[in-house]
Amino acid sequence: MFATYLFAATAKGVTGLGFSTVCLPFLTLTVGLKEALPLLIIPSLSTNLIVMHQAGRFRETLSRFWPMLLTTLPGLMVGLWLLTTIDGLMAGGILGSVLLLWCAFAYAKPDFRLSATWERRLGPVSGFLTGVTNGVTGSQVMPSMPFLMSLHLDRNLFLQAINCSFTLSSVIMAFGLGKLGLFTLDAAILSVLGTVCAFVGLSLGERVRQRLSQDAFRLALILMLVGMAIGLIFRAI
Repeated sequence: MFATYLFAATAKGVTGLGFSTVCLPFLTLTVGLKEALPLLIIPSLSTNLIVMHQAGRFRETLSRFWPMLLTTLPGLMVGLWLLTTIDGLMAGGILGSVLLLWCAFAYAKPDFRLSATWERRLGPVSGFLTGVTNGVTGSQVMPSMPFLMSLHLDRNLFLQAINCSFTLSSVIMAFGLGKLGLFTLDAAILSVLGTVCAFVGLSLGERVRQRLSQDAFRLALILMLVGMAIGLIFRAI
């Protein structure tokens, strides 16, 4: 389990995303989906906050993307409610398939860009749907990640925006899992121990990220999303 934390944190250090979704398929195979979700809360929050501190531009991010962040909250509540009523693994498989299609499109059309008008219209929708998918599958990247990638943001602004979304989702997820009786003391202890591994991996990945060009960084994002999609599909199978 701790080796999984190390690998996931290294991936997050390189791309700024991916800790929960990289960890989740492996943990699900050993302990199950509902039991795995609370094990990710503390390491995920910790690594998110570190990346946010490194990226800066926090006020600019809140000013521009507050509609997306705000609508994540009701979406997550809906997703947690759905978690108790539908097959989360199957939902994740569908999500992974959609994510693979997006990655193929993003690679084939690197110049695709949303206008400012569509950014304002789709921001709240993206936030709500990201909350729903996070609550059901544990994945925090869809559709907020494609939405932000389509804006061609500066690297640090992109990292701040996506990690603000991740952090907000993780906080609400912690409360929601606690209400469902899944965020136990034992899970919290394991999460704290895993955070040590996550810090080491994040430091290693961050060193790699500093050496990447903007194009290489975008390609790394796409490859990470492909890996996440395959993991979601594999869990469903």
